[in-house]
Amino acid sequence: MTTPVAAQPVDDPLVALHRRHYRDLVHLASLLLDEIGECEEVVQDAFARLARRGLTVDPGHEAAYLRSMVLNAARSRLRRRQRRRAWPRAVTPPVEPAEETALRQVETTRVLAALRELPRRQAEVLALRYQAGLSESEIAATLGISAGSVKTHAHRGLTALRQRFVPDPGDPR
Repeated sequence: MTTPVAAQPVDDPLVALHRRHYRDLVHLASLLLDEIGECEEVVQDAFARLARRGLTVDPGHEAAYLRSMVLNAARSRLRRRQRRRAWPRAVTPPVEPAEETALRQVETTRVLAALRELPRRQAEVLALRYQAGLSESEIAATLGISAGSVKTHAHRGLTALRQRFVPDPGDPR
């Protein structure tokens, strides 16, 4: 009987990194990109580039380096996409989920759309904080900015989202 690949011991540090961080990195990419296949491709490219470098990243900082690579690749794809806006976007056919799941999906879609409308740096900080669960110092290291800038971008991003989703009591709408 053969042992499943996932249950086999890992001698290769790159394989171990892949197993530990792949899903989180795909999720991170999905906060900026629309299609899951594109997100997976961005993450695989990041691992391939890291493999070509021969894991010359400072030990213990591989995950932060991979997050930076994934974010940079996702940004590049967004820039290319903006240049090709003339083409209509493919619409993913909806699946018929239960009512509660559908409502949650609608709300998630609204929040992600609002997140994508924020200035790039604010969206990245909020995604890294609330989706990837990184601390302010980890976000600062990943994005190459100061911790103070992380706090500023987070505050401004949250304020913008709050204004969009929380009704003003004085607003007659």
